[in-house]
Amino acid sequence: MTIRTTAPRLLDAPPMPLQAKLAAAWASFMFLYVYVDVLNFYKPGVVDGILDGLMWRFDVSSMLLTVVLVSVSIPAMMVALSMTLPARANRAANLVVASLLIPYSIFNAAGTTWEWAGFYGISIGLELLLLAFVLRSAWKWPRMPAMPADAETSGLRQTV
Repeated sequence: MTIRTTAPRLLDAPPMPLQAKLAAAWASFMFLYVYVDVLNFYKPGVVDGILDGLMWRFDVSSMLLTVVLVSVSIPAMMVALSMTLPARANRAANLVVASLLIPYSIFNAAGTTWEWAGFYGISIGLELLLLAFVLRSAWKWPRMPAMPADAETSGLRQTV
C-alpha cells in the first residue's frame, strides 16, 4: 500500500494571448472547411462531374477556380492576420470576416438532400461554432485603461 505524502500537483494553464486563440480558431475553421470539401469527393457522382468539367453544377473555369481559391484563402489569411495585426485592426478584421462567413457557411447547405443533411449539418454547425467563438472573442477584446496625463507624459503631447 502506498501512502501519498505530498499534495497532488495541479496542471498549470498559463494565459494564452487572444491573438493565439483567434489564430487557432481560424486554423480549425480552415481545416474543417477544406476537409469537408475533400470528403465531398466521396459523394457519388462528384468526381464524375469534375471529370466532365462540372463543379456544383457550374462549368469548371479559371473564374470558378479563382473564386474557390479566394474562398479557402480567407480563413488561411486570418490565421496570419490574427497573429500580426495591431489590436484595433485585428478586432475589426475578425468581426467583419467572421460576420461575412456565417451566411457563406450556411449557403453551403443549399441544394443538399436529406440523405446528406447529417454530413453538411455537422460540418456547418462546427463552422458556425468556431465563427461564433471568433465573434465573441473579438467583440470582448480586452481593453487597457487609458493613461491619465501627468507630469511625465505631458511633454509627449503634440499640438494639432
